[in-house]
Amino acid sequence: MERSSLEISVSHAPEEGKLYVVDSLNNLNKLTVCPEDSRHALDEEDENTGGIGECTAWSNIRNQCLFVVTLILTLIVSLALVSFVIFLIVQTRNKMDQLSSRLISERKSIEELKKMNDMILQHLNQSGIKE
Repeated sequence: MERSSLEISVSHAPEEGKLYVVDSLNNLNKLTVCPEDSRHALDEEDENTGGIGECTAWSNIRNQCLFVVTLILTLIVSLALVSFVIFLIVQTRNKMDQLSSRLISERKSIEELKKMNDMILQHLNQSGIKE
């Protein structure tokens, strides 16, 4: 059976074998950490700079950018929702003001009708018309 890369014993291999195993582990790590399109650029950079930590730094920058973009989008959506809620509160307040003014005018009308009813009853009582 084939052993995984973590189970390889480096202590029993000769010096060149140790370097080969370490290099293979580094390549395996790059394959699992880096996306497909960045591998070619990293292979070219490996020849020039050694490439240690380049993919990890690129991934960290990419993750930070995604976090910032997500944060900005969340803030924009939150601002839109808060603005909509404030708009609804103002609209509801205007409707309540209209309703209360209508109720006040209706109360005045009812009071006037009561006064007119009382006047009609007094006039009928004075004129002597009884049921």
